[in-house]
Amino acid sequence: MNHIIGSKSTAATPAVKWLLVDEESAGQRLDNFLMRHLKGVPKTHVYRIIRSGEVRINKGRASAETRVENGDEVRLPPVRVSDKVAEKAERPAPGREFPGLFEDDSLMAIDKPAGVAVHGGSGVSFGVIEQLRQARPQAKLLELVHRLDRDTSGILLVAKKRSALKHLQDQFRERETGKTYLALVKGDWPAKLKVIDQPLHKFLLPDGERRVRVTTPEDPDGMRSITLVKVSQRLVGATLLEVTIKTGRTHQIRVHLASQGHPIAGDDKYGDFEWNKALPKQGLKRMFLHAWRLQFNHPVTDERVALQADLPPELKAYIDHAQFQTPSV
Repeated sequence: MNHIIGSKSTAATPAVKWLLVDEESAGQRLDNFLMRHLKGVPKTHVYRIIRSGEVRINKGRASAETRVENGDEVRLPPVRVSDKVAEKAERPAPGREFPGLFEDDSLMAIDKPAGVAVHGGSGVSFGVIEQLRQARPQAKLLELVHRLDRDTSGILLVAKKRSALKHLQDQFRERETGKTYLALVKGDWPAKLKVIDQPLHKFLLPDGERRVRVTTPEDPDGMRSITLVKVSQRLVGATLLEVTIKTGRTHQIRVHLASQGHPIAGDDKYGDFEWNKALPKQGLKRMFLHAWRLQFNHPVTDERVALQADLPPELKAYIDHAQFQTPSV
């Protein structure tokens, strides 16, 4: 059975829906505006209803490239969505707030716990952003500025205005942000190794899961990736590193550090699996990668904002314990 967006119930007569463009959505292309409101509807269908003239702005036809303006009325024809999408809409994510590091009218910075995805997808029904939206139904807009891996904890930025989202994402793209992580790696990290400048290549495993590997500068699919490394503490059999990334590639830190023979503790994709098996008995039950510090220019005031999320208790406890270990003779 299919469901109709804008209908009162599954048995109701299909109905036209009218959307009023608010200030936050002003300036968006019509196709992007519709995709935000037609979750689960294939892109091809969105473009089809635009081309057919069924979508209208202030009763007039419009193209996909038309920019919507504040106060515009957009007509949506009845659109069918799959049972799966309709079922998801009926069972929304549980509302949840996360520890806050900074918040104003433009953005918020939270301290994301490990084990929580930033958004739904890939077998995860919901993530941080869906839970935040459910906890704050009055918020006009909440959008992720960037991403963190599910098993990485630490600073995550969420925009509360479209202008702030664009401004901040531009800074990430232009490498104007300062992003430093804390990572515990296996072995004794060489003091002289301070810069890793190796291109990374994304690929898919047969089951569709994505992976990344170091490649050569000649690889046409390789993306230049730069990681700066500083030793924070030397422990028995491991090193705590401050890792600053100049590029934000998928799994960059995990792959770069592992490529040097020093994988991150608890990394289930690129780690040392034998070492990982022993770590829970020593008190470490997650990957030791934490988004520790972040600097950016405020999207409104342009002032430099410097944030820090201290190590979570479980990681700090492991470090405190490891410091006092003595090598066996």
